[in-house]
Amino acid sequence: MPLPLSNLLGTFESLWPLSGAEEWDRPGLATGSSNQTITKALLCIDVSLEVLSEAKLHGCELVISHHPLLLKGVNFLSEDQLKGELISFAVKNSIAIFSAHTNADIVVDGVSDVLAQHLGLANTTPLISTGNGIGHGRIGKLKNPQTLSTYAAFVSSCLPETYAPVRVAGDLTRMIETVAVVGGAGDSYIAAASQKGADLFVTSDLRHHVVLDAVSEPTNPLALMDISHFAAESLWLKPTQITLSKLVPEVNFVVSQVSTDPWSMSMQGRRSSEG
Repeated sequence: MPLPLSNLLGTFESLWPLSGAEEWDRPGLATGSSNQTITKALLCIDVSLEVLSEAKLHGCELVISHHPLLLKGVNFLSEDQLKGELISFAVKNSIAIFSAHTNADIVVDGVSDVLAQHLGLANTTPLISTGNGIGHGRIGKLKNPQTLSTYAAFVSSCLPETYAPVRVAGDLTRMIETVAVVGGAGDSYIAAASQKGADLFVTSDLRHHVVLDAVSEPTNPLALMDISHFAAESLWLKPTQITLSKLVPEVNFVVSQVSTDPWSMSMQGRRSSEG
């Protein structure tokens, strides 16, 4: 039987409490009515026109995204602008849009927790705790210490294919045992990873000077690995589909097949040489 969206919103709140979201974040219901009925829902990382078209094609009345569609304030929603086009398409096709962002990052089986599981970390704890077993990022140990270069190859094999490369900073022969991870852009957690004794910090969207400073620390250098933002977070979709399907069997939850990774080409880097 079709289920009112209001019932689903209660389930979402139990999994990803809005109280856990960062102050700047805007998760929750962006379009749609809590009274509309839902039979099928599409899980995705980003809301794009291709994703919404996929939802319409498969008869989904709800899109559950990780990144909020309206994270930053907008003043215009005309259809000749991106946000206006997306909102208009959703409203015309009666597609509700809900997001779980930083409130889904911190929980057990959330984005960072799932990433840590995929990357082979054992006995993980939050990198920065915000409650009982929840918090930003995860830190744990590998079952078998290995060189940074060997572990980088393993990490690459764990991620969905994208054109974004896995970039590694640090001594490639260094033995890695304690690893910290943050799904998404996590350079603000580098200091926490270092203080917690991580040999390596894995996250996305790292910047030049931040990386250079971390690996150049004279007493406690931290190896860094920069992975695709989309690939890292997309690992969360399948286990979330399984969880939601068990909790709400009346609704058919499906994972989007659309990659919203923005990169369309990756060229092999060249090492500079003298002479």
